[in-house]
Amino acid sequence: LGGRWAAGREGKGVRQLRANLRVATGGRLSEPELAELTSRAVRSYARYWQEAFRLPTLSSERIVADTEIVGVEHLVRPRNEGRGLIMALPHSGNWDAAGMWFVDFLGGPFMTVAERLEPESLFERFVAYRESLGFRVVPLTGGPRPSSEVLREWLADAGATCLLVDRNLGSGGVPVSFFGRPATLPGGAALLAAQTGAALVPVVCSFTERGWRVMFSPEVPVAGPGRLKDRVTTAMQGVADAFAGSIAQHPEDWHMLGRIWPDVPPDPGPSGDVPPAPSPGGEAV
Repeated sequence: LGGRWAAGREGKGVRQLRANLRVATGGRLSEPELAELTSRAVRSYARYWQEAFRLPTLSSERIVADTEIVGVEHLVRPRNEGRGLIMALPHSGNWDAAGMWFVDFLGGPFMTVAERLEPESLFERFVAYRESLGFRVVPLTGGPRPSSEVLREWLADAGATCLLVDRNLGSGGVPVSFFGRPATLPGGAALLAAQTGAALVPVVCSFTERGWRVMFSPEVPVAGPGRLKDRVTTAMQGVADAFAGSIAQHPEDWHMLGRIWPDVPPDPGPSGDVPPAPSPGGEAV
C-alpha cells in the first residue's frame, strides 16, 4: 500500500525510477505492469530505510542465518591467495545488511567510502551509523589523506573494500554499455584492482521474504597487456554486465532513483513537463 501511495505521488525520483526500470526490463512490460513494478521498487526502497533503524540491534548470528549467499567461492579463492578484495555493488537490496554479513565472513572490518554530506553533523551521524555495523569509513573528500591513497594501502595489505559504483557522481567516469544503453560508471574500483592486485568482484544484493540475498559474480580480470585506461574500461564493462544480469533477476530491489543514462530522463509528470535532471551520478573513488 505504501509503495503504491508513494509511486502515485509522481515525484521526480519515482518517475526516474520508473524510466530506469523500463530500460532494465528491456521495454517488455506494459505500462500497468511497469507501474506495479515501480510500486514494488518503492516498497523495497522503504524497506531498506526501515531496516536501517534496526540493523545495529541485530546480532551477526541473525544476519548470517537470514542471508542467502550465492557464489561465495568467488570470495574464498582470492582470500586463500592472500589478495585484497574489492566488492563493487549497485544500489540494490540492503547493502548495509550485506556488509554485516561480509564483516562476519572476513572476521574483521572492511573499508568503504562515504560521500561528504552537509551539514557536517549529518555526515558524522552517517559515519557513526556505518561504523556501528562494523565498517571502517573514510570520507570521499575532505579527509586528512586522499581516499584513493588510503584504499590502496588497505588493499595492498590484503584488506577488503565495498564500493557503490552504479552511478557516476563526477564529471568523468568510464564509458560502458549498461542494459544495452550508453552510460558512465566510476572507474575507481577497477583502477584500485589494477594498482593493488586485489580481486574485483561484482556483488548484487536483494531481499528475500525473511531476510536478504547476496549474489557474488566471478572476479572481473583487470591485469594483463594493454594500456591501463583500456583495461579499466574493459573491467568496468564486465562489472556493468554482471550488474545487469543480477539486477534483472530482482529488478524491484534496484533503488536507482537518479539518472544514469543521458538519453533516459524521468518519465513525464502529470502535467507532461519534465524538469531538468541532474547529471549522471554513484560513489566514485
